Amino acid sequence: MKKHKDYDCNLGCMVENTLEIIRGKWKGIVLTLLFDKCYRFNELQRQMPGVTQRILTKQLRELEQAGLVVREVLSLKPFAVCYSLTDLGRTLKPVMHCLKQWSLDHGHEVYALETVQD
Repeated sequence: MKKHKDYDCNLGCMVENTLEIIRGKWKGIVLTLLFDKCYRFNELQRQMPGVTQRILTKQLRELEQAGLVVREVLSLKPFAVCYSLTDLGRTLKPVMHCLKQWSLDHGHEVYALETVQD
């Protein structure tokens, strides 16, 4: 997943690296949900109609590998796992808030331009 191993690059490289880490159709939703509380896998999946078990598992694993999400086994019988944000993951909250606000403020403009060009 790590696109840039050497961080000694131009200014845009750092932004691209961050976007590479949070890129994925469902990662933004997962992160946003986990800002509020710990979720079990099925609870997360119910919050995201349309996501498959395979894709959600893949996205959670990638977030876990990036050090943003932690997977905690709560019990063995019945087997239960809870996903929550790490301290590093919680540092993304203001970033995600800014992305959401930008989308609210300007998303319609981008959509209108894309629609005209199609």
